[in-house]
Amino acid sequence: SIERGMFSIFKSDPIKKLDKRYRAMLEKAMLAQRNGDIKAYSKLTYEADQIHHEILQLKKIDKASG
Repeated sequence: SIERGMFSIFKSDPIKKLDKRYRAMLEKAMLAQRNGDIKAYSKLTYEADQIHHEILQLKKIDKASG
């Protein structure tokens, strides 16, 4: 609806926020890997994967409701 669209500019987009966190986490993981810290790389990659799954769930919900 138009009302939903008009006010959506004032709401923060949780998918964008999560995507930003996801990308930052992947970058940290890459840096850890480059430094040879495989344990930190594994932990950060796992956390990034969890965020990615959360993004996919939100996109699925958004697609179903919109």
